[in-house]
Amino acid sequence: MATIAVIGTGYVGLTTGACFAHLGHDVICADIDPDKIERLKNGEIPIVEEGLDRVVAEALAAGKIRFVLGATNASEHAEFHYLCVPTPQGADGSADLSYLEAAAAEIGPTLPKNSVVVNKSTVPVGSTEVVAKFLNRSDVKVVSNPEFLREGTAVQDFLNPDRVVIGASDQEAAIRVAALYSRVRAPIMVTDPVSAETIKYASNAFLATKLSFVNAIATLCEHVGADVNDVTLGMGYDKRIGKEFLKPGPGWGGSCFPKDVAALARIAEDFGYDFTLLREVLAVNEAQFQRTAQKVLDALGPDAQGKKVAAWGLTFKAGTDDLRESPAIEVLQRVSGAGAQVVAYDPAIPSEIPQLPLVQVVSDPLVAAKDADVLVVLTEWPEFKFVDFDQLADQMAGRTVIDGRNLLDRAILKRRNFEVIGIGR
Repeated sequence: MATIAVIGTGYVGLTTGACFAHLGHDVICADIDPDKIERLKNGEIPIVEEGLDRVVAEALAAGKIRFVLGATNASEHAEFHYLCVPTPQGADGSADLSYLEAAAAEIGPTLPKNSVVVNKSTVPVGSTEVVAKFLNRSDVKVVSNPEFLREGTAVQDFLNPDRVVIGASDQEAAIRVAALYSRVRAPIMVTDPVSAETIKYASNAFLATKLSFVNAIATLCEHVGADVNDVTLGMGYDKRIGKEFLKPGPGWGGSCFPKDVAALARIAEDFGYDFTLLREVLAVNEAQFQRTAQKVLDALGPDAQGKKVAAWGLTFKAGTDDLRESPAIEVLQRVSGAGAQVVAYDPAIPSEIPQLPLVQVVSDPLVAAKDADVLVVLTEWPEFKFVDFDQLADQMAGRTVIDGRNLLDRAILKRRNFEVIGIGR
């Protein structure tokens, strides 16, 4: 077992630290936010992520995880140093490495000899060399170990991954990092740093491409009269295609896909390659936001001014409280911008959110639907399927449901005289 410093306690850092502690390592997690550190010391988890609170609580009770303020307070005692800091998208689509560079510069002088620094953040190709430069330590090796965590299933994804990818120029460093995963049953792939970094971007870009493709197919289904559910079912039986990421929706978003697709396109551009496919993937997604919003506006009639829209779902997907690049927010901004009054409910969002000043957030789906002319479903929370639809019919002024996730039982709604407009159906 090793001592691991985790720099950054965001979504990736906290999951990484907690899961390494679960595997038996001694983990020291660092952050720059003193309030957050105090909350974590008390076992308070600042994000919605299934199972993370339990894993952190168990690690705290076992003395396998600590939370400290400041990166150096963690790194001066560790053998491995995982950089899990933000790499936000810049104005030109490239990844902003300022947080990564600052973290490396901060811990460099205090690292124990022969330490291994690991890039866990999603970073452009060549970033291991950037980190090495800012560390300024010839005795320290830098390794890439990209994360493949899905929000909502991050703990499961870490402990039972499809693969562990390690990119290293030094074989000994690669072996040392691989040993950290000795209790994880998954293929461990060792490659060079640039290939490891490209694997991460390529994986997310491919998944985003599948989502844009199926949303385009859904639009085609609407034009030709096909049912996208049957079309994707038939596609998914083909093992070359697979069943995952074939569900149409209002568009895709989240903290990773939009910025990673844009960053990969920018990387290609920087090296003289016009990655037109990725630009079209982004364009199709943008069009899907507008297409979903237009379904709502069309249902409201020629003038949306003063009409009421009930929205179920605000987060970019179910199982998380993450609003970053949420398709729901993209759609509702367009609807409220056209003059409609929007009242929303999401089980993970208890109060008003700055991103949507024109949207009222309430604590019950039926309250959101009261006197609504149109209901739109934008996040695939399972509980929406079990709302009392008799009460829904009593509450709403209108009888139109825009099911942006094809989630609800159409037969149940039609028996209550609702018109149901889905995606690709």
